[in-house]
Amino acid sequence: MTTTLWAAVGQVGILLIALGAAHVPFGAYMARVYSSPRHTRAERVWYRLLRVDPDAEQRWSAYLLSLLGFSLASVLLLYALGRLQAHLPWNLGFTGLDPAGAWNTAVSFTTNTNWQWYSGESTAGHLLQMAGLTVQNFVSAGVGMAVAIALVRGFARSGADGRIGNFWSDLTRGVVRILLPVAAVAALVLVANGVIQSLDPHTAITTLSGGTQHALGGPVASQEAIKELGTNGGGFFNANSAHPLENPNPLTNLVEIFLILLIPSALPRTFGLLVGDRRQGWAILGVMGGLWATAVGLATWAELAGPGLAPTVAGAAMEGKETRFGLAASALFAASTTGTSTGAVNAMHDSMTAPGGGVALFTMLLGEVAPGGVGSGLYGMLVLAILAVFVAGLMVGRTPEYLGKKIGQGEITLVALYVLATPAVVLVGSALAVLAPQGLAGVQDPGPHGLSEVVYAFASAGNNNGSAFAGLAANSTFYNTLLGLAMLVGRFVPITLVLALAGRLASQRAVPPSAGTLPTHRPLFMGLVGAVTLVVVGLTFVPVLSLGPVVESLS
Repeated sequence: MTTTLWAAVGQVGILLIALGAAHVPFGAYMARVYSSPRHTRAERVWYRLLRVDPDAEQRWSAYLLSLLGFSLASVLLLYALGRLQAHLPWNLGFTGLDPAGAWNTAVSFTTNTNWQWYSGESTAGHLLQMAGLTVQNFVSAGVGMAVAIALVRGFARSGADGRIGNFWSDLTRGVVRILLPVAAVAALVLVANGVIQSLDPHTAITTLSGGTQHALGGPVASQEAIKELGTNGGGFFNANSAHPLENPNPLTNLVEIFLILLIPSALPRTFGLLVGDRRQGWAILGVMGGLWATAVGLATWAELAGPGLAPTVAGAAMEGKETRFGLAASALFAASTTGTSTGAVNAMHDSMTAPGGGVALFTMLLGEVAPGGVGSGLYGMLVLAILAVFVAGLMVGRTPEYLGKKIGQGEITLVALYVLATPAVVLVGSALAVLAPQGLAGVQDPGPHGLSEVVYAFASAGNNNGSAFAGLAANSTFYNTLLGLAMLVGRFVPITLVLALAGRLASQRAVPPSAGTLPTHRPLFMGLVGAVTLVVVGLTFVPVLSLGPVVESLS
């Protein structure tokens, strides 16, 4: 156990050093990308094809309609690719997806959820993987980043008549200047360390015992890189990042965790630079980092605790863990992938101890702000910061302000609706699943663990995470349809509210700070934001968590 503990500390230390080294330069680079008045030649060609003016400022409503139109086109295109797969090249002999499955997959990858009801190596051909799923891994991440930058502009601008930028320009810059180059370098690193990258079909291999085994080749490294960088999570293989062709060794495992956390941890720096106060970025990063570190510590403790929690091997709960990585790397990966909206796994979350699985579930239910998905983590944390300012204002009897913008009735109404949107999706969806015979038919384990499987699925869908407890038989028309709806609502209702909030903030005139203004860059405010985050989640989900992971732990 001591060796495992030191391994956990060592991996976290290396990871923090790498993220710390990238934080300032990468965050500053992203700030330059989104504030630059210039467009590259390739970007201009793309704008001409779209017939859009990238310099035309959009009001929040036009920005939202552009985003929704692009996402609708993405769903339709991906649905068509799935249904017509049998008639496409590089289909590897696979048939087209059934209507409910194609719907679920199209919605899943468009919303940056990447929930997979299927086994990738036996369902999706190379063209669907490349032209469909991998492309959406880029653009869905780009959409999330665009929304975050739009909200930041709402704080940074004064009297802008609700204009928050241009969606097409923000999306293009995020994909072309940030996601593509970083993913290309990451893919080369993964290939150099054993991740496959080819267009090979199934290859017959003679085993040492004289049998025959079929191994699937494919464009894995290119998809793996953006899967982690864009906090997407959908794996080329069913075992996801526990598969040796996706994640061969401890080094690639650490690289993948680094990619998951890179953009979410650097965006607070971008935020601080764009609003003209770097201290605000450090404050937001501090809250995110504190929540993430707590999740990592609790998950590692739960899996190390062993006796009384789960069957143990060598002093730790190794069931469902890859021996290539061990417990420490599995707990670190689990906390990082559920703290962001990634959903990739290098161990089976269904096999975690009850407290460990509860940590993974609770971290998702926080709204994935620790440090959150690409873009969605930043705008989610900023919404919670506004809520914290409002609470503080009520306590001292002053009109709350955040970054020079007054938080009035309209703003706090949007914040309240944002905070309630995802819990409504999770709890209503879970209730429907446990009440309907079709939903109960998919539950593998009775009692508290079965409830946890259902709640985890809807928490994953509603928060656009995509990971699963793996004990739920979700490949049915009922779950494919209902979870698809949960993904749509969980993605686009919060985005709509955030953009409306950005428009209201951008229309305001900034007010200078006064003696009664709450400083929002100090540890006191950071603690308040963290407390508000935990209390909001606790008041909403404690009852259902008590019936699931808590009861299972006590029993």
